[in-house]
Amino acid sequence: MVRGQISSRPVVLTIAVVAVAVIGVGMYLFQPWKVWQDETVKEALPSTTVSAPTASTPSGASSAAPAGPQTVATGQLISHEHTTTGTVRIVRLVDGSHTLRLENLDTSNGPDLHVWLTDAPVKQGKAGWEVFDDGKYVSLGKLKGNKGDQNYELPAGIDVSQYTSVSIWCDRFNVSFGAAALASI
Repeated sequence: MVRGQISSRPVVLTIAVVAVAVIGVGMYLFQPWKVWQDETVKEALPSTTVSAPTASTPSGASSAAPAGPQTVATGQLISHEHTTTGTVRIVRLVDGSHTLRLENLDTSNGPDLHVWLTDAPVKQGKAGWEVFDDGKYVSLGKLKGNKGDQNYELPAGIDVSQYTSVSIWCDRFNVSFGAAALASI
C-alpha cells in the first residue's frame, strides 16, 4: 500500500456496523411485522351476579335496581393515523362498576397501543392525531387486540361524566390511531 492511502476495509466495516445498528433500532421502534399480524379478541360483556336490594318508592311500590348492564355513553370510532372503525360504549354493571367496551374494533396493529379515556375533543383528520395527551386522560391499559370485542374496567371512583372521548393511543409515537366522541345516554 502506498503511504497516505486509506484502506477501504475499515471504512466498509464501519458503514456495515452503523447500517445494522440503524436497522435494529428501526425494527424495534416500528415493529413492521405487526402490519401483517392481527390479534382478534372476542370478550363477552362482563356480568355480575350481585342481587340488588329492593327500594321503596314514594308511592309505596317497590322498585328493583336495573336487572342488567346499562349503557351510559356511546360513540363511533373515527380514523386518525390508521384506519379505525368500531363502537365504544361505557357500561354501568349491576354492581355499580363501569366498563369501557370496544365492539367490532378494526384498526391496524402497532407498537405500544393503549386505550385512553380522555377529556379531549375528537377532531377529524391530522388535527386530531395528537390532542389526547394535552388534557386529562386515564390509560385503561394496553389494547388487547386490534380486532374484535374487548372490555376495559374503569378505575373505581372515576366520574365518567368528566371524560368525553376515547382514543386508541400509540404511546411509542404519541399519536392517536383512532378516537370516538362519547355521547351520554
